Amino acid sequence: MSSFWHWYITIGSIGYIVAIVWLLQVTRKTKSDETTTDELMDHSYDGIQEYNNPMPRWWIQLFYITIIFSIGYLVLYPGLGNWKGTLGWTQQNQHEAELAKANEIYNPIFEKYGAISIPQLVAEEPKAIEMGKRIFLNNCAVCHGSDAGGVAGFPNLRDKDWLWGGSPDKIVESISNGRTGTMPAWGGSLDELSLQQVTSYVFSLSGRKADKDLAEAGKATFQMYCVACHGAEGKGMDILGAPNLTDNIWLYGGSPATVTKTIREGRSGSMPAHADLLSKDKIHLVAAYIYGLSNTVVEIK
Repeated sequence: MSSFWHWYITIGSIGYIVAIVWLLQVTRKTKSDETTTDELMDHSYDGIQEYNNPMPRWWIQLFYITIIFSIGYLVLYPGLGNWKGTLGWTQQNQHEAELAKANEIYNPIFEKYGAISIPQLVAEEPKAIEMGKRIFLNNCAVCHGSDAGGVAGFPNLRDKDWLWGGSPDKIVESISNGRTGTMPAWGGSLDELSLQQVTSYVFSLSGRKADKDLAEAGKATFQMYCVACHGAEGKGMDILGAPNLTDNIWLYGGSPATVTKTIREGRSGSMPAHADLLSKDKIHLVAAYIYGLSNTVVEIK
């Protein structure tokens, strides 16, 4: 914080306190003569008038108590610009202290489950799966949904369709390191007829209704432009994150217009790495929860 803002905040805060004390003093009204007649105010409302009497003493005392409290607070804690307070308290220090205390309690539990294989956790440790679910909800649900069902552009984690592989190790790798998938745009290389032909051929790969002539013409174009990633049979490649086009599962939508748009404009998706956000054991638990969604061995509530 610059020197200007330091003094601006400091002088302003102290000035407000002094102003409040002054206001309490000048507005305090005392009666030197107990026989003085009470003064009625000129205004009235609904036939009701009030006396021009001072506030009750106990009320004034409460104001002074709050002022004393505020002065003590500003001495002990940050509040006057760059002043750090005599206690040296900061939000970061408190957060780190609370986090250290929580880790001391919970890390042994995470380490216990981290030493058990993911398939075994799914089969034998429902409490561990519940822990993984809670971590998932706090960190992953914003993209994949609270039920892990995904939305357009964010994969459904409840089925057996995996862009980068669905083994326990691959799931851990995806969570830890993140993933970046890119499909190039082919609109600059293919005209509209060619795009429709490739779309029809892609539809035919998954058994969907497609124009046979267009699909047959699109096969040659697919072999020229698409096999490098999706493979000759269109089953995709885990190593590249290229989707399987034969299973009728669509990340961005499977309507003819959407598929054509995907081919024409390409797609780009990124999943952030969580290795710096979650410990290795927590990632292990999240992976177990996700693995269990499509490899159900125990009932996951």
